[in-house]
Amino acid sequence: MVNTNTLAQMAEHLDLGSYLYLGKGIAKGGGRSLKSLLANAFEAVLGAVFLDAGYDAAYHYYLNRYRSLPAPAQDENFKGRLQQVAQERFGSTPFYDSEGARVGSQREYTSVVFAGADPLGTGHGATKQEAEQEAARAALQGLGDGLVAKAAPKAARTPRPRKRRAPSVRTAASPEEASAPAAETLTIVPDLIPSPPRGEGEGEGRELPEPPARSRQFGEPLE
Repeated sequence: MVNTNTLAQMAEHLDLGSYLYLGKGIAKGGGRSLKSLLANAFEAVLGAVFLDAGYDAAYHYYLNRYRSLPAPAQDENFKGRLQQVAQERFGSTPFYDSEGARVGSQREYTSVVFAGADPLGTGHGATKQEAEQEAARAALQGLGDGLVAKAAPKAARTPRPRKRRAPSVRTAASPEEASAPAAETLTIVPDLIPSPPRGEGEGEGRELPEPPARSRQFGEPLE
């Protein structure tokens, strides 16, 4: 009677989604029909009835809304149901052993639920919570719990074909580009300053004058 699906269904009958005060982002993303928000909104309404009129009024209000549903929503909290069954039959609380592994480009979790030393069920899922819920579902089916429907087989994922990139095609140069001369490379050759004539006994121990500084781009002497 008390789970997210049931509470959200009762909130939809009251059109509580149109009264939610939401931000622009979540409102555009369909937040007014989100089950978790609708369930919280109905709990808030039920709490307001309790504070205003007392427990009996809230109790009968909830029962009247629940009985007006066309069909009870399916409880997907298999872990909660398994905990009740395990405590009734075995006198112990079930615990889960979950591990994650990478399968291809995705990560998959495997969970095994125990009630004592013997495993009760195994489940797989994209998250740890999904794997534990699937393990609890399998355990309830193995224990013969009539409130759990058999899980429908999941359709196998078809791999998406990889798109091959088209090879890049080089276009031929236009006649104007082909006839255009190639860009000339400017080569700067430093001027060689000839050494002054050296006579006998002259020039020994004398330093040659340094060449004038020139521009790196044009080779002209700097003033």
